Amino acid sequence: MAARDGGHEGECRCGQVRFRVSGAPIITMACHCTGCQRMTASAFSLSVLYPSRNFQVLQGEPAIGGLHGATRHFFCPHCMSWLFTRPEGMDEFVNVRTTMMEDAGLFPPYVEMYAGEKLPWAMTPAVHSFETDPSDERFMELVAEFAERSA
Repeated sequence: MAARDGGHEGECRCGQVRFRVSGAPIITMACHCTGCQRMTASAFSLSVLYPSRNFQVLQGEPAIGGLHGATRHFFCPHCMSWLFTRPEGMDEFVNVRTTMMEDAGLFPPYVEMYAGEKLPWAMTPAVHSFETDPSDERFMELVAEFAERSA
C-alpha cells in the first residue's frame, strides 16, 4: 500500500525536470483507456493523486503535451516523459505518473479504470475495477476506503 510518510521525489527520464510530493496520496490508479495507452506507449498508465499543495516542481519547466485540452498533461520538454496531469476543473489536485517517482514500487494501483478498453492480457493488482470511471460519489467512497486501508 502507498506510503503515508513525508515526501517522495521523482524525475523525468533525462533528469532535467524533478518534482517532490509530500504527505499521504489520495488514491493510486491505473488507467486502461486508449488515450493513456498511446501516451505511455504501454498497456495502461499508473498514477498517484495528491493535493496540489503537496506537489512541487523542484527543477526544470514542464511543458504541456498530449491533447492540449482542458485537462493539462505535463511533460519534460527535452525527453518528453509524461510527468503529471492537472485534471480538468480540478486544480486542487495533481495526478503524478507513478513510474516517474523514485520509489514507484510503493504505489500499486488501488483502482483501475477504463477496463472496458484494456488489452486482454493486461493485468494489475488493483482492488477495484471499473469499465469506465467511477461516479463522483463512488470515487469519494474509494478515496475514503484507500485512506482507511493505508493507515
